[in-house]
Amino acid sequence: MIHFWKMNGAGNDFVVVDNRENMLSLSGEDIARLCQRQRGIGADGLLAVEPAENGADYRMRYYNADGGEAEMCGNGARCFARFVNRLNDNTLEQVSFETMAGVIHADFLEDSIRINLGSPHGQQLNKPLGVNGLETIVHSVNTGVPHAVIFVEDLENTDVRSLGAAIRHHEHFSPAGTNVNFMQVNAPDHISIRTYERGVEDETLACGTGMVACALIHHQLNDCPLPVKITVRGGDTLLVDFDRIAEGGFKNATLTGPAEFTFEGTFPN
Repeated sequence: MIHFWKMNGAGNDFVVVDNRENMLSLSGEDIARLCQRQRGIGADGLLAVEPAENGADYRMRYYNADGGEAEMCGNGARCFARFVNRLNDNTLEQVSFETMAGVIHADFLEDSIRINLGSPHGQQLNKPLGVNGLETIVHSVNTGVPHAVIFVEDLENTDVRSLGAAIRHHEHFSPAGTNVNFMQVNAPDHISIRTYERGVEDETLACGTGMVACALIHHQLNDCPLPVKITVRGGDTLLVDFDRIAEGGFKNATLTGPAEFTFEGTFPN
């Protein structure tokens, strides 16, 4: 039996397993089965706690719902941090963990968790792409994983699934593909977003790295004040902040928001 915990960060939900002893071996098919909502536990992805290899406190392994391993996950990182704090009897003030995208640092605040995602890169603005027969202006940046960002005026009625899939698989982002965010500006320092996630292949209730990507693009194009408040599909509002450096770059991109335990149990291996 696999002992698991179910967690969510702003509605982005995860199966979490403790693999500090390296005794658990799960294939991509196993992970997809665990994340399957009709016959499994159900989740947007799986987080595994493993021993650190390069000097951090822990190693975070993240797998999308299709079983493929991904570089990292922003909402998952907050859940991961809260989980390892529970493993330490909730005595930690901060923690560091290795990911495929680099070392993430997390601070435990009174009622939320702030993670530092480091320095986003690969920003590209105002790229015209043919999407479903129409020219669409797309912006992109890598905030640990690749993200495309599109401004829309009516977020509620945007066809996130169809447009998201078309952009996610667009040749401009091949071969790895991209996550796709649709953003509506509510006020200079407040935006709402909806996200189509690569690996889930559908809209999710939230995406942490997508929130950071949208805040960066919004700030770059509209010089908005910081921090940026971001309301996601699940209804939560989170905060993104960062430092701007020369030549349009950024560092110390942080995301502050909730991370909650839902339940725990066992599942046949």
